Amino acid sequence: MPRDNYRIEREEKAGIGYVDFIFYPETDKNADCIILELKVNNTPDAAIQQIKDKKYAMRFQGKIGEMSKYSGRILAVGISYNRTNKKHKCKVEVL
Repeated sequence: MPRDNYRIEREEKAGIGYVDFIFYPETDKNADCIILELKVNNTPDAAIQQIKDKKYAMRFQGKIGEMSKYSGRILAVGISYNRTNKKHKCKVEVL
C-alpha cells in the first residue's frame, strides 16, 4: 500500500464523531478503504467496535441518491497500546 495511492486524513469528521485516521484510495477506486482507530490501555476490539458504533464507514458511501466513488472493501483497523507493558496489538476486520 504505497502512501502515494492514498489520501490520508487525521481526526476527520465521520459518521458520529471523529475518526483517528482515514485512508481514501486516490489512484485506484477499487482499492481497500481503511479506517484506523487507536486506543490506549484498551483492546483492538474496542477500537473496531467504536468504528462500527460511530458509523465511520459512512465517509466512503456516496451522498443520498449518489453512487459511492469507492468500490473496494472497507477495512476497520484497531490498534491498542498498553502503557504498562509497552505492547501493541492490532486487529483488522472487513466491514
